[in-house]
Amino acid sequence: MDGLNVSIAFFFLVVGVCQVLRWLSKRLLSPGTHGCLAREFAGSFQLCMSCLELRMLMEIGPWSGGFGLDVVLTLLFLLSAVHGASFDGASANPTVCLQEFLLLEASPAATAAKLLAQAVGAGMGWAVTRLYWSWELTQLHFIQNLIAPECSSSIRASLPHAAFVEGSCSFLFHLVLLKVRQSHPLCRVPALAATVTFLTYTAGPFTGAFFNPALATATTFHCSGSSFWDYIQVYWLGPLAGMLAALLLFQGNIPRLFQKNLLYSQKSKYKVPKAKVTAQVEGDKPQKKRKAGKSNSEPRA
Repeated sequence: MDGLNVSIAFFFLVVGVCQVLRWLSKRLLSPGTHGCLAREFAGSFQLCMSCLELRMLMEIGPWSGGFGLDVVLTLLFLLSAVHGASFDGASANPTVCLQEFLLLEASPAATAAKLLAQAVGAGMGWAVTRLYWSWELTQLHFIQNLIAPECSSSIRASLPHAAFVEGSCSFLFHLVLLKVRQSHPLCRVPALAATVTFLTYTAGPFTGAFFNPALATATTFHCSGSSFWDYIQVYWLGPLAGMLAALLLFQGNIPRLFQKNLLYSQKSKYKVPKAKVTAQVEGDKPQKKRKAGKSNSEPRA
C-alpha cells in the first residue's frame, strides 16, 4: 500500500500546485487572459496528470499493488469531485468549450484560446508525469516506467463500436452537464463526479472512457496498435457527435447554427385577458338614467 500512499500524496501536490497557479494568474493577469488561457491551462494540466497516475493504478495496482478496482473507482470519484470544485469555471475539455460556443456563450477567439490552452496543459501534464515516473519512487512507478515506451492502444473493440462507446459517454455526460450546470455546486459537483465514475466503470474496458479529446490525445495517441485516423474517429469525432446530439436533444436546436426549434414547440406561457365590454355597457346605463332623471326634475317656468 506504500505505492498507493505515494500516489495519493501526488494527487494532493498536483491540486495544490494548480491552485497556486490559478491564484497567481487571477492576481497578475487580466480577467480575459485568466479565463481563456491560465484557467484552462491549469485545469487541463491538473486533469491530465491525475488521470495518468490513476490509469497507472488501475492497470498495475490489482496485480502489483494489492488493491482492487473498488479503490481506484473511489479515488476516481473523489478526484472528479475535487476537480469540479477547484477548476474555477474551467472545463478542461474541448467538447465543453465547443458546446459553450454553440450556445452563444463564448466568442470564436475565446474558444480558440481555450482549446490552445487545453492542448498545451494536457501536453505539459503528460511530460511532467513521465518525468515523475522516471524517478521510480515506488515499485508501481518502476513497472510503469518500463512498460510506458511500449504502451498499447486503449481501443479494445472494433472501430465503429469504440466510436459509438465514446460518443455515448460524451452524450450522457453532456446531458447531465446541461441539466445541472446552473445548479448549486453542492449538487452539480457530486452529480458530475458520479457520472464520470459510472461511465469509466462501464466503458473503460472498451476504450478507456476518456470522452475528452485533449485528455485522450495526451494519454493514448502515442501508443501503438491503432492508426492516427482510428484515434481521431474514436476520441475526437465520437465525443463531438455525442455532444452535438446531447445539445440538440436538450435544447431542441443549436443556437449558433439555427434558431428554429426542431424538436419542441414554443407555446406562450401568458394568456391575453379578454376585455369585459358588458361591464362597461352596464355601467353606462345608470349614468344615462341619472342624467335623464336629473333633466326631468328640473323646474319648468
